[in-house]
Amino acid sequence: MSRKQQLLKRHRRNKRIALLIALLLLIAVGVFIVWWLPLVLAVIGWIVHEAWFADHLFYSPQDDYEYSFPPFTQQPRVHLDGERLRLDEGVMLDGDVTLVLALRIKSTWLGRFFDPAVDVSGGGDPDRQTFERGVNGLRYLNLSGQTAALSAGELRLHGRFCRLLGEPVLWAFEQPDYRRQRVMVIAPHADDAELAAYGLYSQADEAWIVTLTAGEIEADHYQQMGINRVEAARLKGRLRAWDSIAVPRWAGVPEAHCVQLGYFCLQLATMQAAPTRAVGSREAELEDIRVFRQMNPFALPGDLDGAPTWNNLLADLRALLLRARPEVIVLPHPTLDPHPDHICARQAVIEALNGLEWQPSTVLGYANHLHDNDRWPMGDTGHGIALPPVFDSSIAMHPYCLSIPPALQRDKAMALGMMHDLQPLMPFKRRLRRTIQRLLAGRARPRYGENEFFRKAVRRQELFWILKQGEKSSQHS
Repeated sequence: MSRKQQLLKRHRRNKRIALLIALLLLIAVGVFIVWWLPLVLAVIGWIVHEAWFADHLFYSPQDDYEYSFPPFTQQPRVHLDGERLRLDEGVMLDGDVTLVLALRIKSTWLGRFFDPAVDVSGGGDPDRQTFERGVNGLRYLNLSGQTAALSAGELRLHGRFCRLLGEPVLWAFEQPDYRRQRVMVIAPHADDAELAAYGLYSQADEAWIVTLTAGEIEADHYQQMGINRVEAARLKGRLRAWDSIAVPRWAGVPEAHCVQLGYFCLQLATMQAAPTRAVGSREAELEDIRVFRQMNPFALPGDLDGAPTWNNLLADLRALLLRARPEVIVLPHPTLDPHPDHICARQAVIEALNGLEWQPSTVLGYANHLHDNDRWPMGDTGHGIALPPVFDSSIAMHPYCLSIPPALQRDKAMALGMMHDLQPLMPFKRRLRRTIQRLLAGRARPRYGENEFFRKAVRRQELFWILKQGEKSSQHS
């Protein structure tokens, strides 16, 4: 069982215990006071839960984040003078750096009902970064893109429903421009590349998008069209396979650089456990991956027999790596992103690279899901991305932040809107919860679409983690 599943199981157990206690109290009120009062209290309690207690937050908002950054990372001295963040006299910053500021954030009493945030202003590009309600601990602001305002002594930090405490600590991470290198984005499912890296791959001199699975399961939306479960899964898989090939064209990626491998959703771990065993789809009643890879621009080793095996996946990846010779590979982060297909996707790429004649100079990790906070990045569409919760300081984390201007954010939103999996309406309960939170907790509706990923992914930055960094590859390209 993954850590996220363990946390979710504990959360649900605790919620069941709380509901049982509440039920007993309501019964007591009905018996000893008045019969109708429990009904009123139950409705009020449910509304309160949906407004303020429905987030999947599997840690205390009073816990300190525990980051460890690579040794010898620059730490320019800064001071918080009221709301103004000042560099020490004589300290200079290069414009192309990832800036991370650690400081303590303590919510006010209103910050238990409305999302606490830090407003960043003073330059020409104001920002807001949001944290957990009731926050009271060490947090990490992402000040990338604010170098000019900070160097000019004009940068201001203002707490909204929170106070900023203690002496801040700043890290400055120098970064090359990976957009000027050959980039390959590994997407476990259609839309993962767009969610994590649309801004990066759309600006790259040369980009490849490799999608591992058809994403055919959980096709209830298509069953509403009057087709059975198997037909719905096959239709959904075909649509998402099309998305994985077609949507990157919106960003200018050539069709010849978009590949769908057609393996089956949530089956990668089973394939990995028995590398020669063919593992069919859970819902589409298929055992041939060629059904979902008919739009590929060239043949791959797995096309010979169409068997959904781990060995075929590795052979496909090796062929693609040798054909594309990417200098930068972008894939799911090994510890931040807990989705089982994302974990296996990364492991498959690493195994495929083992002993291969071509090696990338850089590997970047991304996280489209988190173990312990389903709302991260917190805040609204277009806002900045504060660093996610991390509680293991034994792992060195090296952030790389790419600024996404407003016009590119809109293009990214349109790319996500083309993805069929993000188009269906949310269940009624979630829509009702969002309405309650908008009215009572001040949370805005995503600007570009109903799906939560329009809020989480369309931001002023894309945040990656450098997993491997070295000199530019010396192999002939």
